[in-house]
Amino acid sequence: MSDEISPRLSLPLLAAGQAQKEVLVNEALQRVDALVQPVALSAGLVGPPDAPVSGACWIVATPATGAWTGQERAIAQWTTGGWRFAVPQDGWRCVVLDRDVVMHFRGGEWHDDPVRPDAIYIDGVKVVGSRMPDISGPTGGTIIDSQARAVIEELLAACREHGLIGT
Repeated sequence: MSDEISPRLSLPLLAAGQAQKEVLVNEALQRVDALVQPVALSAGLVGPPDAPVSGACWIVATPATGAWTGQERAIAQWTTGGWRFAVPQDGWRCVVLDRDVVMHFRGGEWHDDPVRPDAIYIDGVKVVGSRMPDISGPTGGTIIDSQARAVIEELLAACREHGLIGT
């Protein structure tokens, strides 16, 4: 086998005069199968599941145990030949089914994407969520402050235009 690998996905490269090329090509195809549009069943397991299905992937949680020991944060794929691990690089993204989110790898860690089905998050803080019900404009009162009412109407109009509250 060749010791050379591709720079992004660490695919094994064929060497000149390589014997048993199919072994190397099949290994590369297994990695491509796991890493092109990756989907992980979970990012919360520290050890391998009891009955994995061939082709299924997981993001290995910390601290890894069993056959996953030493593979923290890697994408683990079960194949007919056993476990295959891919060490992520900054910028990798992976759909994680049990969280219903996309995770991205940055600074040596996996992070939930800020745009999720339930809201948009910045620094882990929910900044935009589901649309709130309509808020009526100001009416009535014994003292009418036209400047305050104008500002409130502008705020409500902006919230409606951005879809934050009903119209």
